Amino acid sequence: MQDDHPSGETDLLVIGGGILGTFYAYHAVQRGLRVVLVERHAAPLGATVRNFGQVVPSGMNHAWQLLGRESLNIYQAIHKQFPLPLRQLGSIYLASDQEEMTLLEELHTRNQSVDYPSELWTSGQCRERYPQLRGDYCHGGLYFPAELSVTPRLLIRRLHEYLRQQPGFRSYFGTCVKELQPTGGGPVTAVTTARHTLRADKVVLCCGAELQQLYPQVFQASDIESVKLQMLRLAPQPQASLPGNVLTGLSIRRYESFSECPSWGEIKAREAADSFEKRYGIHILLKQEPDGGIILGDSHEYAPAADPAQLSFELRSDINDYFLTAARRMFDLPSWNVEASWYGIYCQTKHPSGIFATEVEDNIHISTAIGGKGMTSSAGFAQHDLRRIYHD
Repeated sequence: MQDDHPSGETDLLVIGGGILGTFYAYHAVQRGLRVVLVERHAAPLGATVRNFGQVVPSGMNHAWQLLGRESLNIYQAIHKQFPLPLRQLGSIYLASDQEEMTLLEELHTRNQSVDYPSELWTSGQCRERYPQLRGDYCHGGLYFPAELSVTPRLLIRRLHEYLRQQPGFRSYFGTCVKELQPTGGGPVTAVTTARHTLRADKVVLCCGAELQQLYPQVFQASDIESVKLQMLRLAPQPQASLPGNVLTGLSIRRYESFSECPSWGEIKAREAADSFEKRYGIHILLKQEPDGGIILGDSHEYAPAADPAQLSFELRSDINDYFLTAARRMFDLPSWNVEASWYGIYCQTKHPSGIFATEVEDNIHISTAIGGKGMTSSAGFAQHDLRRIYHD
């Protein structure tokens, strides 16, 4: 159900229609609650639709990997009821040298201890699955068969369509909440920019940097930072075969899961301190879309979320050139024609928990700045956090 004039009472109000807010709404509906989801844009425009669409618990630290693994199950459960644009083609990490191969071997051993299936592959096995892979790049790989690839722009739309079919759910797009009025432990009144009101027993804010509009002091005092990611898309080439999520040597040297391996510190200490890829937080990921187009990237530039002007609105041609040069050393693709390039911005926190979560008023909860873990772990995290909110 949708309505241009939100009013009335509900059990849970979720502010923010990106992937995190959507999964709070999903799990609340599963509880039998009345849920209202409010999104300021006509459709989500942020990191939820501007990412690779890789659901990769393998890259997370232990705590977030567990949430990501639960997310895999949640995606599949929804998919059985309502088709989602997801493909279970697995993820492969490709080592370019012996150091990276050592980290793959150590992560494989660690995976066995936590019952997360992975397979060590030789260079030949990797090239058999990826015929365009260059043998002079690949020393071997680590494959995760359970992991998913999704089409982000379509996925969030399908999730919203699914929710609209559920009893007790309402959503209002193109609507901003400009004020929340708590009542000392009772229902919260939400006033929209159109002066319509909602009363909710509980509110969850999942709106990233937009938090500053409702709670500017909380936002200014936080350690939330904005992260700008640049990526590009190569023109469709169905004659190439890159199934699943492809992560390469620089990803091995960046992702948190590998930082928990015994050799991590020693290997990182030997890296050049001021390389181009370090300066712009680059690691090389590839994912082939259903139409044969290939997403390639990405980079990371950082600034305090309270000062977004520090991040340029421009796309850097030198970063795109680096993506292409690096990828050419890895794969012999039929075409390197760039069809499009864009950037996305997500918020993250430096807090050890990996998310900015707090209660600012009675029954008003903030849950945002999940960082690059959103597509992978939001489904599992939202489920666990609702158990906390409702004192399960």
